[in-house]
Parts: sequence; structure tokens; C-alpha cells
Amino acid sequence: MNLPEDLKYTEEHEWIKVDGDIALVGITDFAQSELGDIVYIDSDCVGEKVDPNEVFGTIEAVKTVSDLFMPVSGEILEFNSNLEDNPELVNKDPYNEGWIVKIKINDLTELDSLMNHEQYSALIK
Repeated sequence: MNLPEDLKYTEEHEWIKVDGDIALVGITDFAQSELGDIVYIDSDCVGEKVDPNEVFGTIEAVKTVSDLFMPVSGEILEFNSNLEDNPELVNKDPYNEGWIVKIKINDLTELDSLMNHEQYSALIK
């Protein structure tokens, strides 16, 4: 199971990669493997302000649809447009090409409430 050490994780299986006050958000390798083949991702909230644990979209696999939850508060700056025609990028490369949204974080201290890779690894075992 691929679990990068430089990311923070949520109990709902999202990850966040922070660079200053800008971050990428996606779902973990564990989550995509549990969902199976991803066929569609819906997140039409670019420009919206979101709170921690707020739903910012849905991810649809062949047999199920799951909500996507925001790890921290912020403003959604961008949706990964590559996912519109290639949602399977989340299956193939969830931490790089398969990121879902880019956000501007409101409060960096909220990151302290998220799990590091060791804590998340213990959660999924």
C-alpha cells in the first residue's frame, strides 16, 4: 500500500499535501483500492469556501458512490480537469496525477488535527 510520509490524512481516507497555504487534496491509495474502478468524479465547488469535514464532491466507482470530505477549511481554487476525461487517474496515481482539488487553506493549525502516515497506516490495518 502506497502511503507517502509527507502527507496528512483523514479518517475518511482523504489526503492533503501542503505547500505554504496552498494544498492538493485527494483520496488515499487505500480508498481507491476499496472503491474499485473509478468512473466519475463530481466536484463543482471551485470558488467556494469549505469547512473541515464538509462534503466537496462525490466519487463514483462501478458499484458505489462516496462523498469527498474536506480535511481543512479553505477556498477551493481548482478542480483537477484531467479527471473529467480520465477519472481512472485516481486509481493509477492517487497521490500525484490523481489529485482532486487545490485549495487555499484558511487556518494552517487545522492540519494538527489530521493523521500522519504512521497514524493512518494503523487505522487501515
